Amino acid sequence: MAPESGVRIKGMVEASFVDWDGNIVCTLFLPGCNFRCGFCFNHELVLAPEGLEDVPLEYVREYLRANRDFLDGVCITGGEPTLHGIQELCRMVKELGLGVKLDTNGSNPEVVASLIDSGLVDFVAMDVKAPFDDGSYSLVSGVEVRAERLRRCAELIASRVEHEFRTTVVPGVHTPEVVEDIARALAELGARKYVLQKFIPELAMSEELRRLKPMRDEEMDALVEVAGRYIDVVRWRGR
Repeated sequence: MAPESGVRIKGMVEASFVDWDGNIVCTLFLPGCNFRCGFCFNHELVLAPEGLEDVPLEYVREYLRANRDFLDGVCITGGEPTLHGIQELCRMVKELGLGVKLDTNGSNPEVVASLIDSGLVDFVAMDVKAPFDDGSYSLVSGVEVRAERLRRCAELIASRVEHEFRTTVVPGVHTPEVVEDIARALAELGARKYVLQKFIPELAMSEELRRLKPMRDEEMDALVEVAGRYIDVVRWRGR
């Protein structure tokens, strides 16, 4: 079944070895986001998606069909994919015998729950940007956030699907104390994997944040040690 015409794809990586650990995937980028995080590195997708060409859905379908013996799955990312009706896109991928990984900011727990309950996603990666309180989360996300919805989404992901939670570590924002607060909260929800991502200043949406220096490797190692007190599998990514 072809995905519904309302789903627009604004980018495609035909073969990625880094978007789903242990798998070779085709990564699809969907436009738009309901957050405005200053450290976002896909901000063109968020702020000006109309300037990006669409990747035709038929091209995606035929590429997946032709390469399903090589690929393990598809990563659907953005932007924020749950702003779109992606059920049929996921169903198309599953009907080709491929797995589906969803990247989400966790702001639409009902959509995530529906995808999980329908068996349309095999793995969910949720970005956790701050401790689960309205003030902290709203400050980091650049919009007013109801943190309880994010916490609820994290809880259902942790309990019902293979997953990872991840935090992009911004110097001066994600201190060891903040990372510990996030890790403790995720552990209470049953999280089994937590990934800290090194912030890349030159790609940030915020001009102010572009002037920062990323964490040193040894600082990332120290944060992994902090989070590892609460969650079994903790690692960091970044160049």
